[in-house]
Amino acid sequence: MHKGEWTFVTNHGRVLAYIVKHPRITTREIAQEVGITERAIQKVIADLKADGYVAKHREGRSNRYTVHPELPMRHRMEREHAVGDLLLALGCDLPKMGQQ
Repeated sequence: MHKGEWTFVTNHGRVLAYIVKHPRITTREIAQEVGITERAIQKVIADLKADGYVAKHREGRSNRYTVHPELPMRHRMEREHAVGDLLLALGCDLPKMGQQ
């Protein structure tokens, strides 16, 4: 691994942050912004949905995502923090409960 090839935030974290900022975004748009394939974005979103961090709602021909920032981080060293703490650190404005 060369210097500069690794980052502190995973693709899951990036996708979650992008969804918070843009709840009506498409997987194509997320892929372009994050820099991974649409298929990889679909897998990340499926993971986030499966564990309850994201809910997807159909609105006409598009989707709207709701993030649950109150849920705990996943790693055992970070479980005392809510995922919303990470999102705030990444510059996301978290919606008030029931406002997404």
